[in-house]
Amino acid sequence: MPTVTLQEARATLPDLLHRLMPGEEVTIIDNGRIVGRLLPGESAPVKPPRQLGTMKGSVVEIASDSGAANGLRPPPGLGKGYITIVSDDDDHLIDFADSMP
Repeated sequence: MPTVTLQEARATLPDLLHRLMPGEEVTIIDNGRIVGRLLPGESAPVKPPRQLGTMKGSVVEIASDSGAANGLRPPPGLGKGYITIVSDDDDHLIDFADSMP
């Protein structure tokens, strides 16, 4: 367990943090009194390797008669949030007044 003074820690903090190994601890002292300890952070969990074929059967196929040019239109509901309809704005309807009842 290395020990450094507060002044040393202030001057070399980035270097101290980068050299800190798992399970290691650095004690910071000021005037002979312990004022802090540096501990390594938790490492990121290791993800297992991807397995080919795990998505089999979960892909949604789009019918060829869906109206899309090449069948790439998303299923209903996936466009949520892309269009905003303002119900209290009638000014944009002036151009369509002759075709409305």
